Amino acid sequence: METPFAALFPGQGSQRLGMGKALAEEEALARELFLEADQVLGFPLSRLCWEGPQGELNETANTQPALLTHSVAVWRVFCQRFPQLKPSLLAGHSVGEFSALVAGGALDFKDGLRLVRARGQAMRDAALRAPGGMAAVLGLSIDQVRSALDAVGEGIWVANDNCPGQVVISGQEEALKGAMERLKEAGARRVIRLRVSIPAHTPLMAQAQERFNEALAAVELRDSSIPILGNVTAEPITRAAALREELRAQLTSPVRWRESMLRLADMEVPLALEMGPGEVLCGLLRRTAGQIECRALDAPQSFMHLAAAIQLEG
Repeated sequence: METPFAALFPGQGSQRLGMGKALAEEEALARELFLEADQVLGFPLSRLCWEGPQGELNETANTQPALLTHSVAVWRVFCQRFPQLKPSLLAGHSVGEFSALVAGGALDFKDGLRLVRARGQAMRDAALRAPGGMAAVLGLSIDQVRSALDAVGEGIWVANDNCPGQVVISGQEEALKGAMERLKEAGARRVIRLRVSIPAHTPLMAQAQERFNEALAAVELRDSSIPILGNVTAEPITRAAALREELRAQLTSPVRWRESMLRLADMEVPLALEMGPGEVLCGLLRRTAGQIECRALDAPQSFMHLAAAIQLEG
């Protein structure tokens, strides 16, 4: 199949019990990668992914390496099964950007594991010093959300511009409560408090960013063989220096996912494959650029469905 496509890698919130288990049972490549993650991290991440408990899997310092391992396992099985398919672009949502870096050959898997573990720990500790939270806003445009936040004042920011009508805000506790009320008054269909105590992708993560940057400085980054749409810039990046700068700003900057998906549409990419648990990113893409077909790859049958689709097109 010569059709260009983008590979998408999910972020926090997509994790679920059993993630990667069926794939590891059927594919030695996936099974070996989970075992490698267990060895690198020094605890049974695979068992946590497959058996839980859910609360422990949802802890940021565990969720992030779990998502990286699962997504990279899906990516490697995909590459083994479909060597003729080469993506023209990669994109990862927040921590999913590290999966994209591994897929593009810019970051070694082992280094990626250590980085996302350190990233999650730094975010957790920063939240203890500067507690806050996040909320999803449904039914308002990004400009309407920003206008409401401006009226609230300091301590609250846009964290994720996910798709038209879905924006995530993040900030200090009192500012967040005030913003949620203001957004309801502004006509939001729903404002949903998220079950996180971390004000991610805001200036409140400055200490976490500094701590993460120390870990990043010790890791080798290479040029990516495939352009990666950056969360911070919403622009394709390949050079190692630019990728490093992207990561050095990611925790304190909003995720510009809607703009990234519009960029796919502008580049006339007709297909996207989401690699990891669930299909959150496919849902966001459909609401942003519905002309782009999106397929989620995870369990073994999803690879069978893709193979059947390719045969039909052939």
